[in-house]
Amino acid sequence: MENTIKVIVFQLHNEQYGVNIQQVRSIEKLQNVTPVPGTAEFIKGVINLRGDITPIIALKDRLQIGKTEYTDHTRVLIINIESIQMGLIVDNATDVLDIEQSIIDAPPEVIGGVTEEYLSGVAKIEDRLLILLDLERILNFQELNEVEKAAAKQL
Repeated sequence: MENTIKVIVFQLHNEQYGVNIQQVRSIEKLQNVTPVPGTAEFIKGVINLRGDITPIIALKDRLQIGKTEYTDHTRVLIINIESIQMGLIVDNATDVLDIEQSIIDAPPEVIGGVTEEYLSGVAKIEDRLLILLDLERILNFQELNEVEKAAAKQL
């Protein structure tokens, strides 16, 4: 088991993505998001999640692979990056998988419209391809500061 990683599988468009389960605090249904004026377009606003003001990011907007459409399946992955709690809007969170590290290949330059700078690898599982995201690379330092300020504006 030490050669496996546990990932949460979610969808963006018709592609399946995975992130290490240790990077995800919880998966929530999308609730009312309060817009924060003057922030980047991918920051949709903030929510009050059990007393914590949490900035919400549209992951498709951030990865520049399309616009987010909200449905009953839309979910928010609550994560921490650099001690900042934030939510990532995804189309659907579908599964938790154990993946042998030996089946993870290096990411190609671009897959599913996402460039390799945001990817940690690609795993072929039976007849499907799972794109593994590196959440630590989703936002750069300046963007992390902007996300942190969005939360602070609502306090």
